[in-house]
Amino acid sequence: MSIPQKDQRYTYADYCTWDDSERWELIEGVPYAMAPAPTQAHQEASMNLGWKLRNFLEGKPCKVFAAPFDVRFSPTDKDDIVVQPDLLVVCDSSKLDGNCCNGAPDLVIEILSPSSAQRDCILKLELYQRFGVREYWIIDPQAKILQTYILKNGQYSVTGYLAAATVPIAVLPDCVIDLKEVFSQ
Repeated sequence: MSIPQKDQRYTYADYCTWDDSERWELIEGVPYAMAPAPTQAHQEASMNLGWKLRNFLEGKPCKVFAAPFDVRFSPTDKDDIVVQPDLLVVCDSSKLDGNCCNGAPDLVIEILSPSSAQRDCILKLELYQRFGVREYWIIDPQAKILQTYILKNGQYSVTGYLAAATVPIAVLPDCVIDLKEVFSQ
């Protein structure tokens, strides 16, 4: 298939026909190209946090995944939402089909890039809240700050943290992340 056009609406069935050499997200039928290569700070934050989560979850039922890994909230061919968070944790194995997560992950982490910051902070924030993602983290690797969004009664409450903070993960009891170990020095 040719490159998706911004002025057209697409479904998951369309998404499955797109060239695998390019990464896309689909939000409300609108295609968004993923940046070809994240910055070094983005990669370091993702790898550091991914390893911390992986080590904490060893032997537990929850699993951590890194992009590219599709998340679909309404898994049908007519679904018009497919996102690829930087990191996600899924505790309900019935949501995993070997290819993607079908339903809301328990934790989603987006690491800001200049090309995706607006989408992560506005579109995805609303999307994750609407579909019941219990905890959403937005990390700014350049400013070395974190915003956590915890879902309570269908609404997110937000807390901000600076680089020296130690942050508990609400959906993973006893898991605490030292941001000094996440951000590159």
